[in-house]
Amino acid sequence: MSTLNDSNVPRDVIPGTIHLVNIQIEEIDGQRHIELVPTPSSDPEDPLNWAPKRKLISMIMVNVYTALIGIALTVQYSVLADITRDTGISTASLVEGTGLMFLFLGWGCLVWQPIALTYGRRGVYIISSLLCVPLLVWTAYSKTTADWYAHRILVGLAGSPIESVPEMSIPDVHFAHDRGMWMAIYVFTLFASNFLAPVIAGWLALAAGWRWVMNFGAICAGVATLALFFFMEETKYFRNTLEGVSDGAADPPAENVHIKREGDPEARCTAREDVGDGTDTHSAEKLEINKACEPENQCTGAGFTAIIAPTKKTFMQRMKLFANMPGQPTFAETIRTAHLPLVLLFQFPNVVWAGLIYGINLSLYNVLNATTSPILSAPPYSWSSGLVGTVYVGPIIGAALGSLWSGKVADAYTLYLARRNGGIREAEQRLWPLAVSAVLSAVGLILWGVGAAHGIHWVGLAFGSGILTFSAVTGGSIALSYNVDCFKDISGPSTTTVIIIRNTIGFAISYGITPWYTNMGLTGCFTMAGVLSMACTLTFLIMIWKGKAMRKFCAPRYWKYVGEGLMRHP
Repeated sequence: MSTLNDSNVPRDVIPGTIHLVNIQIEEIDGQRHIELVPTPSSDPEDPLNWAPKRKLISMIMVNVYTALIGIALTVQYSVLADITRDTGISTASLVEGTGLMFLFLGWGCLVWQPIALTYGRRGVYIISSLLCVPLLVWTAYSKTTADWYAHRILVGLAGSPIESVPEMSIPDVHFAHDRGMWMAIYVFTLFASNFLAPVIAGWLALAAGWRWVMNFGAICAGVATLALFFFMEETKYFRNTLEGVSDGAADPPAENVHIKREGDPEARCTAREDVGDGTDTHSAEKLEINKACEPENQCTGAGFTAIIAPTKKTFMQRMKLFANMPGQPTFAETIRTAHLPLVLLFQFPNVVWAGLIYGINLSLYNVLNATTSPILSAPPYSWSSGLVGTVYVGPIIGAALGSLWSGKVADAYTLYLARRNGGIREAEQRLWPLAVSAVLSAVGLILWGVGAAHGIHWVGLAFGSGILTFSAVTGGSIALSYNVDCFKDISGPSTTTVIIIRNTIGFAISYGITPWYTNMGLTGCFTMAGVLSMACTLTFLIMIWKGKAMRKFCAPRYWKYVGEGLMRHP
């Protein structure tokens, strides 16, 4: 098997190209045979080995965090006009402040991501949601533009794990053939929560005022903190195998291997492992363990008896805020590698492209949110905040359909293409569903913006927003999955690179959208936006053509990073 050290990292293997389907066996028995990538260990505490119920609870908690923090961060969208009337803060300033929040949601990942990689995801989720509570309470007391900018920046920093940590939790628990679906569910939850928030906030503002809308956001963050504290398990797990090149089961961590002195009457072999030549070496003890022993015999060597018996953690062990684990980087290594997501900007073009695609699709979302309240609260619609919030039902439906298309359908189509390719999956096979979202993004933008300029019926606007959101969720989900598929063993830092690019683009669009449509008009602005969106998304055809060549070009640098352990991803 391939282990994580520089001496045996396969420099000539192209990352992102994996053997996903066993065609030979399928031809013999006619059954589906999907390879488990990455290779799971024999440890029952390996998240890849968890029972389906345990995996499901973990994913539910990831989405609880995403949904509740997502709502808390975006409840203001349908009450922008109310805030302006009450405080005098201009709508342009409110939108710019929200743009700053998105900017720091991205750049804050440079702080949180190394902590999550080294010390665990559970503690980061809990601390993040807890920090959001007082910051969102402060939001309810906004009186000046400076107040608005200040708490938007801080809440962006506090909530930034929502942008990168779920993308680590999903590959922790799921294999290559099904993580696309869970990535799509996460992106759906992220976008849907952002659209559900204004629905709730609009009616709540009518009943209790916009300040209680902000307090509601704080309540959501508090509920998330409690739920995560009691039900979120740690999914961090350091492997000694590499995706796409391992050929056997990974060994369990040393902390789960019980070593007893030779002659101990309780020393027995409690599990068998087939590892090549029948031996395994634990560097800490320098032991050679006999793998050929029968269950009733002792496994002895060098005066010791080894029991290869990974043990299950107790409930209290699972609930630690942060967990130490053999193989994790030291604090010094964590600090030293915190800047690496920025280095990847100049070294891995596939990652940069994924960030650009995600950024373009975030921009679609920002354009919709920045214009919904100004358009629908003005003539000819003149809607109340409650009705403005209700129009977000269209985007929620669009997000659900986009999640299905980019998740279940994309996973199935990727397996189909892998079978046609002799069982080999190329990372670019996942990109084909973007062909639909490229066209629909233009349709959605034009129907929304040009339709509003001509005062079409609100049902047309609802359809436009739904189509637009379908495209945004599809693009975002596939971009994230493609990033992980390309460079799985550095996907922690590379995901941060993607999010930094995404949110920087989102900030620029948020900052510029109000003067853009004000000076150019809704028709000109959204027609141009539709054409640009389609053109940018269609660049996936370039990646279909040259993406593998780019991965091959990056392979020596990628394996160098992996071999040196500079970017360890559990």
